Amino acid sequence: MTLRTERPPVRPRSGRRPLPPLIFLLVLAVAAGAVWWNVLQQDSERKAEQAAACASAEAAPPSLDPTTVTVRVFNATDEPGLAKTVRDELTTRGFNVPEYANDPSDREVTGTGEVRFGARGKDAAAFLGAFLPDAGEYPDTRATAQVDLVIGPEFTGLATPEEVAAALAPPEDAAAC
Repeated sequence: MTLRTERPPVRPRSGRRPLPPLIFLLVLAVAAGAVWWNVLQQDSERKAEQAAACASAEAAPPSLDPTTVTVRVFNATDEPGLAKTVRDELTTRGFNVPEYANDPSDREVTGTGEVRFGARGKDAAAFLGAFLPDAGEYPDTRATAQVDLVIGPEFTGLATPEEVAAALAPPEDAAAC
């Protein structure tokens, strides 16, 4: 007798190769990585915008009582009587304006004008800048809180009370800072 050993039946291969599912998973991982990269980029842009809004909120001029601000008005233009006109307007708005004249300095003023102030008048100068928005600032060495408003050749008028209120109002984004 011969002994016959039977082999177990051979199963046919399923025909599946492991490479296509691995490629699919790799493509899926790259797509997920791209989505997260985009989300993180947008988040960093949002944070940068918020930081810029907070910086502008910090730069907003202080809201002072005009009666506490002493302003001298100087005319650096060729138009006579402009300093008196601006003085009258500022007095109407509540400022203390003890002096107005032609500009006694030798500085050349360009644009709408400039606000001159010392270290103690920095807040008052920022507040007054809301009334003449395009005016430049010129810090000097004076020891008083008095501020000079020098009218330049491109001066057309002071800001309206509505424009001043809008300039002094804190930005809406300031609460998030």
